[in-house]
Amino acid sequence: MPTENIYAEILTIGDEILYGQITDTNSQWMSAELDKAGFRVARKVAIGDTKAAILQGVTQAEQSVAQVVLMTGGLGPTKDDITKTTLAEYFGSPMRLDEGVLANITRLFAQRGRTVSPTNQLQAQVPQLCQVLMNEVGTAPGMWFERGGKVFVSMPGVPHEMKWLMANHVIPRLRQYFATPVIAHKMIRTINIPESTLSDLIEPWELALPPHIRLAYLPKMGQVRLRLTGTGNDQATLEAEMQAQIAAVLPLIQKNVYGFDDDEIEKTVGRLLVQTGHTIATAESCTGGYVAHQLTQWPGSSRYFVGGIVAYSNEVKMSQLGVNAATLAAHGAVSEATALEMATHVRQQYGASLGIATTGVAGPDGGTPEKPVGTVWIALAHAQGAEARKLQLSSERALNISLTNNSLLNWVRLWLEQAGA
Repeated sequence: MPTENIYAEILTIGDEILYGQITDTNSQWMSAELDKAGFRVARKVAIGDTKAAILQGVTQAEQSVAQVVLMTGGLGPTKDDITKTTLAEYFGSPMRLDEGVLANITRLFAQRGRTVSPTNQLQAQVPQLCQVLMNEVGTAPGMWFERGGKVFVSMPGVPHEMKWLMANHVIPRLRQYFATPVIAHKMIRTINIPESTLSDLIEPWELALPPHIRLAYLPKMGQVRLRLTGTGNDQATLEAEMQAQIAAVLPLIQKNVYGFDDDEIEKTVGRLLVQTGHTIATAESCTGGYVAHQLTQWPGSSRYFVGGIVAYSNEVKMSQLGVNAATLAAHGAVSEATALEMATHVRQQYGASLGIATTGVAGPDGGTPEKPVGTVWIALAHAQGAEARKLQLSSERALNISLTNNSLLNWVRLWLEQAGA
């Protein structure tokens, strides 16, 4: 059986977080590092710079399932930084001067050509009950408290100082203090399948998962990521179990699976283009260059991406892409015929083996009864000819652009997989 889970709670202290003046990146980074070390984060809480809020936050954390409580913020030298004195009150501990911390502060100030002020000297005052975690990259030390089998750690809110303390003190000490299980994650990335449909397809497999392997559905802009989280005592054994579960579910959803773990659809398409020796060019209207941007965000994209045109107006469609005026007059810009000509001409113009095109009504206005907002045509041109598909999407502009990109690139993926078979 897997080792018992060890839970952690993260408290981020600071009015600036609650006011929305800064983004709390600390708790996200800490969560990832705790996960790697075998700890499960049970809760994250942001609290203000008041004694009452800090005392309430720590009290609730101590009463929770968490065996580890990590705090960041409120350890500066100014009067509004009250975390240290509040924790001293919470643990019923008098303050003391730590000579090691004072020497560290003096060293850091000397490196900067400065003299330690009385205010900065106050940072060497720490609760007597705490174990000091020396902060070699900043003046505020970390503080480690233990009570009732639980560990409480207070760290500066400055990200690089917190990360240094986590890496050099907190994580190593926590792993010594607790016997943590192995935690592993595997991601199956699907596209162009609704979450509910996906759930129905894999329900028998999901219900048969062993208790130590859990499944989560993570939807995002026309994609659903299936995250498997396994807990065990041996990394290799757990990895093998999870790979076996992935192999069991893939036949049920293979056509909608474009990758795993950190893959993105654009990265998968780029890899397939390289593997099959194909190149690609883009002709975009409603997506405004988004598809080209996605394809070129990966290093080495020059091996497969030739070029692209953003042809928003009909004049540019005609002058730069060779779309016939008669086609536009008869069918309009948002049409199968126009999309086919865009993809065909951009392929020929750039000498690419594949040409892709988008044209549609992204919204939120511009629609008609015949072509409402969300009507999009995509096209794929290759040596054997050209094909077009109609999409009927949403009323939201950003979502429509993202969904168009997903649908078009997934089409290219499937075509390349068949071409390379």
